[in-house]
Amino acid sequence: MTRTDLAMTRTDAKLIERLVAAVESLAEASGEPRCYPPAQAAELLGKSENWVVEAIQDRRIPFTYIGRTPMLTAKHIRAIQDSGEVQPRVLRAA
Repeated sequence: MTRTDLAMTRTDAKLIERLVAAVESLAEASGEPRCYPPAQAAELLGKSENWVVEAIQDRRIPFTYIGRTPMLTAKHIRAIQDSGEVQPRVLRAA
């Protein structure tokens, strides 16, 4: 192995490490760390911002605090949607 080969191997290893770090950060970013303020959450839920704020104050919907600001994650919004789901009645045969 020559010096040039060794230098290229070190460069390749550093490049691969940077590439792995970039891919890992993209994988983390595609998860659910995004939080929505009440105005954006209201838009996603099809409700008014006032409804979301009052529901947070009354503790009727799930949320999290980021500092002093109440925020909703995608998981919270899905839970709110799921809590309103109504299943059809099963009718008995006569």
